[in-house]
Amino acid sequence: MSRISQQRRSKGFTLVEVLIALTIIAVALAAIITTVSATVRNYGFLQEKTFAHWVAMNKMAEIQMMRQWPSPRSTRGSMVMAEHEWFWEMDVQNTEDKTVRKVIIRVKLKEDDENSVTSLTGFVGRPT
Repeated sequence: MSRISQQRRSKGFTLVEVLIALTIIAVALAAIITTVSATVRNYGFLQEKTFAHWVAMNKMAEIQMMRQWPSPRSTRGSMVMAEHEWFWEMDVQNTEDKTVRKVIIRVKLKEDDENSVTSLTGFVGRPT
């Protein structure tokens, strides 16, 4: 090979090589961005679900600590947790056992939401 052909080859990358490298980088970055955005969405969902479950557990603990026999009915209310107002609906139902009542608590982000973020079912026994 002559010096001129060796100099042309050692000057740098060809346009095709640069385009292939950019394509590989673009695909890798797209995959990373997709993964990061999915992780952020999941984090928000899990945080929301966790706080809603804590609200339901707190409400159930209140009922169990009141030492009053809850009457079968539906009630609504709200509770603040993590600087957010959560709306709960509670259904107290009779069971086959006359000394036990079933309590279903649903927690929502907004009062007029049809879907609840979480639901908790528990049982309360008649105080003696």
